[in-house]
Amino acid sequence: MDDDIDGELGANRADLLLARVTVAPALLLAAWLVVALPLLMAGIFRPWAAIPLYVPVAALALRFGLRAVRPSGRRPEGRREGGSSHWPLIWLLVVAAAFGAFQLVMCSQQIVVRRDPASYFNFATWLAHHGSLPIPQMRWAFGGGDGALTYGSPAFYQRGGVLVPQFMAGMPLTVTPGAWIGGPYATLAMMPLIGALALISFAGVAGRLIGPRWAPVAALALGLTWPMMMISRSIYSETGALILMFGGVALVLDAVRSGRRLPALLGGLALGLTILVRIDGIRDVLPVVAFAGLLLALRRRVGLPLAAGLTAGVGAGLLEAVVMSRPYLHYLSASLHPLLYIAVAVVAATAVVGLAVRRWGLPDLTRFRLPDLALPATFAMLAFFAARPMFQTVRRVPNNPDDRVNASFIAALQRSQNLPLDPNRQYSELSLHWVAWYIGIPAVLLAAVGAALVLRDLLLRRRTAWLLPYALIVWTTVATLWRPGITPDHPWASRRLIGMVIPGLLLFALWAAAWLARQARRFLPDRRRVAAVVAVTGALLILAPTAWASAPMSVMRTEEREVSQAQAMCRAIGPNASVLFVERVTGDRFAQLIRGMCGTPTARVRIAAGFKNPTENDVRRVVQKVAAAGRRPVLLGADSVDVAPYGQARRVFHIHTRRDASTLVSAPRTTWSLTINVWMSVPVYGR
Repeated sequence: MDDDIDGELGANRADLLLARVTVAPALLLAAWLVVALPLLMAGIFRPWAAIPLYVPVAALALRFGLRAVRPSGRRPEGRREGGSSHWPLIWLLVVAAAFGAFQLVMCSQQIVVRRDPASYFNFATWLAHHGSLPIPQMRWAFGGGDGALTYGSPAFYQRGGVLVPQFMAGMPLTVTPGAWIGGPYATLAMMPLIGALALISFAGVAGRLIGPRWAPVAALALGLTWPMMMISRSIYSETGALILMFGGVALVLDAVRSGRRLPALLGGLALGLTILVRIDGIRDVLPVVAFAGLLLALRRRVGLPLAAGLTAGVGAGLLEAVVMSRPYLHYLSASLHPLLYIAVAVVAATAVVGLAVRRWGLPDLTRFRLPDLALPATFAMLAFFAARPMFQTVRRVPNNPDDRVNASFIAALQRSQNLPLDPNRQYSELSLHWVAWYIGIPAVLLAAVGAALVLRDLLLRRRTAWLLPYALIVWTTVATLWRPGITPDHPWASRRLIGMVIPGLLLFALWAAAWLARQARRFLPDRRRVAAVVAVTGALLILAPTAWASAPMSVMRTEEREVSQAQAMCRAIGPNASVLFVERVTGDRFAQLIRGMCGTPTARVRIAAGFKNPTENDVRRVVQKVAAAGRRPVLLGADSVDVAPYGQARRVFHIHTRRDASTLVSAPRTTWSLTINVWMSVPVYGR
């Protein structure tokens, strides 16, 4: 493959420093996960064990990983020899710092379990205080348990005598140090920091593929998107996955260019560890499998270490999934099983194609004028997704309790937004329109131009540094747009797009803007000035619509005062308590929050279908058993009438705040009101 790449980082000091800074976040995060996962599986994920182990591992990763980064090749066209400048790095750090500071100011306190961010928070809170899984049900605190009691809640599955968190452990492991340092506020504050580091990782790939001067522009473009802001204000797995994915790609690019094995090993490890953060990483890393196979077939010295690092990272993620997240895998089985079959097919096809390439060499892709088809094929794909709502309406028939809850939620949204009632509708046919909502139509069109030109060059065996990024972006984008696999209200559903779709399309769009500037410099008079105008115009076509789309929500605070109210509730519950939920929604939202944050055993009294509250006989029987066990029974509900029959009711949690909107067929432009109350009573049996 050709290593002489336009736009790649040169080997001067400034570019080398930029290259090293942009892979440092992935190295640090991968080192942390390598240390944290074995400790968690051993049941000793505590600061006294993790920090002393992490410091030397991180130091080694930085020392040898950064030293191995050796971008090579000629300078981007138009740059003078000796024109090395630290300004791209300075501006990149300014953009990342400004982004992180702004998200910290606007940080959301999603700790009441309604959606994934709060589930991740409560997962991390449990790990911070206990350092082990699974979570015990503590039936002893309820007099040995009762047939009317359940202990699970959304995102925390009841299995036998324990509770199993729903999600992969990677993101909770990543934010747990915040809890060690400063409790719940510091846990939440980890996300703006991780978001800023994700911008740096993304900018590193842009700098390598487009040019160092485009690195801060790329960070700014991604940072201006509302989905990026959203996942940096609350605990979302996509934020950590961005660091690992783009940092891993940057390391692999450096390895291929320089022929050095260590960055290939570390890059493969970072890419593989995305599975520990998001189970969807199984799909996302399949192009890396094929790329490693191609390198091995071409006898590249970096092929084997890339494959080894990828195998180690994927193996760690799958081990955690099977050992510690099995109920989550069962819930995802309908989509996970086909994905595993596809993964096996990709590995087998890679082996077969690799053997063929090793024997006969790479095929001549210029035959049948294939490069000339790049532009029409790309725009045909774009047209297909743009026109998809005209000929398809995606629906899914619920086949499990969670799907039925989602269908009810979609029906409620449809009624509130005066849409036709169709609870099974998924709105996936609008997926490309979703992208345009957040980055604008000009960026989508520029991205199509960039993708087409890159594909043409790849078919001509030019710009081969784009091979892995192109495969990752196109594969993930097409798969995600075809089947987002998420409850389709926005901005919630945009989290599927921010994992690779939006960053990838922005990368293509920025490359197209840089390509147009190069053409202007080559063929127009007053070349330098015209090229600058073209580059600035292209950047503005990307940045301005993105900023306009994000502006309304970027300055709106959501989920305020939840931490302080939860702490006050813990104080009101008091010591030696056993909490019983006598209302369904309150149990859904607070069972694990109180168990983890207050350190208090919790259980839910079963409620018969069609009823709002459990029977008084069940409640009084369980209360007596709790009191007989020497504990204080505490009852919680959403309203005073839920708990008043058993004792004096008082409100112990109250917030009236804003939350993210839930729109189905239009871009979100505002936030919605959110009010949550919790009422408590202490029965006379427990006094």
